[in-house]
Amino acid sequence: MTTVGSNSQNLPKPLWLLAELTYACPLQCPYCSNPMDFDQYTRQKELSTEEWIRVLREARQMGAIQLGFSGGEPLVRQDLTTLIAEAHQLGYYTNLITSGVGMDVSRVAEFRSAGLDHIQVSFQASSEELNNFIAGTQAFEHKLAMAREVKKQGYPMVLCFVLHRENIEQIQDILELAIALEADYVELATAQYYGWAWENRNQLMPTREQLAAAEEIAHEYQAKTQGKMKIYYVVPDYYENRPKACMNGWGAVFLTIAPDGTALPCHEARQLPNLEFPNVRDASVDWIWNESPAFNAFRGDDWMKEPCRSCPEKGKDFGGCRCQAYLLTGDARNADPVCSLSPHHEQVEAVVSAARAVNLGQAEAKPLLFRNPQNAKRWRNSNT
Repeated sequence: MTTVGSNSQNLPKPLWLLAELTYACPLQCPYCSNPMDFDQYTRQKELSTEEWIRVLREARQMGAIQLGFSGGEPLVRQDLTTLIAEAHQLGYYTNLITSGVGMDVSRVAEFRSAGLDHIQVSFQASSEELNNFIAGTQAFEHKLAMAREVKKQGYPMVLCFVLHRENIEQIQDILELAIALEADYVELATAQYYGWAWENRNQLMPTREQLAAAEEIAHEYQAKTQGKMKIYYVVPDYYENRPKACMNGWGAVFLTIAPDGTALPCHEARQLPNLEFPNVRDASVDWIWNESPAFNAFRGDDWMKEPCRSCPEKGKDFGGCRCQAYLLTGDARNADPVCSLSPHHEQVEAVVSAARAVNLGQAEAKPLLFRNPQNAKRWRNSNT
């Protein structure tokens, strides 16, 4: 086990731990952020219960307080209750991020007894037909039942809808569904283009007009439900002129542990070339966070190119998203092309134009590529 070095005292601590317990999932969403080759990370390669418990303890010792259990679908893990109980005993605030598929009344009660604080249930649409089409399975009625059970058992009702071209015009019905389910919090998160969504972005990306109309409705409902239901509307980066402060900075707040134990500054970072991300099977969380070259690669601003290095906003947006910079420009050190000051901003404009052409029928619309092992294998074979 590698030990911590000497420069750890000057670094921030990981406050938010995302435990990606598995990439296995009963759904096949074409906007999934899991790796395109997720089928290589089989259940046999996943961290064991004991390994996850060690990770939880080490991260908590470093100051981590928020813990998200995600995937894939974390309900696939039969040791989930054990991990929740351990996290509760350690003092984490725990959040289960789930589709609800694989959960039943007894399991919700079991999680409650183990000390789970928060359950976020995702939906793919407001209608059964579209929800099940996007999910790739008959899940809608079960999701409704589980959302009601979560509320019944005293959890905050937290719903998440990923918005894209297929469902964005349902936004009023989506919000009415949230009201009917007595949601306390609703996240309307426009698809972010990584993983499977990157492959499907021309088919998924809404037009600027669709986004504007959806945002207007969201604001209307924010006013209408004030004091009853909190609505978060997240606009996609591609329609902004300033980049987001991705993960509040590289290696600043967020620590992701992938199913196979790979430690990442964000759940998409594995795709970046020329970085060897450490594994919790080989090193302590303390060493990984403080000393590993990968976690120090984009800390500070020495790595920055212009215009970021001279930008007065660099302490706020940290140059934007490294994964987005890599995907669009081929170099993770470049200014996030979302920024209007980036010399690569035309890359974003080109993507938006291409997606709009598909939307308007001016370019060929390819069928959605759904997340499943068969498509993952085809994708991997075509990229080797």
